[in-house]
Amino acid sequence: MGRFLTLLIGLPLSILAVALAVANRKPVTLSLDPFNPEAPALAVSLPLFAVVFGALIVGVIAGGTVVWVRQGRARREARAARKALKQAAAAAPPASPAVAGLSLPAPR
Repeated sequence: MGRFLTLLIGLPLSILAVALAVANRKPVTLSLDPFNPEAPALAVSLPLFAVVFGALIVGVIAGGTVVWVRQGRARREARAARKALKQAAAAAPPASPAVAGLSLPAPR
């Protein structure tokens, strides 16, 4: 089922990405100098699809990094809770079957 959904969603998106790349092959100038746009000190000429895909990749990486950093506290608390649970399980005496009430009756 998961493979089918991947194909159902991934195939049209891949076709759309290829169509975007083919339709936008002309080079554009990407200027990285905000102070002098007429004669930039650092400029690169790339196809438009490369600029769009590059921006998309940078956005995904930046978003993933922000989410990972923001979830740090939750990961730390979960690690501490697991450690406390292990310590509590190690310190507690094992329950006898008669006390637990979940044991089978003694054989005859």
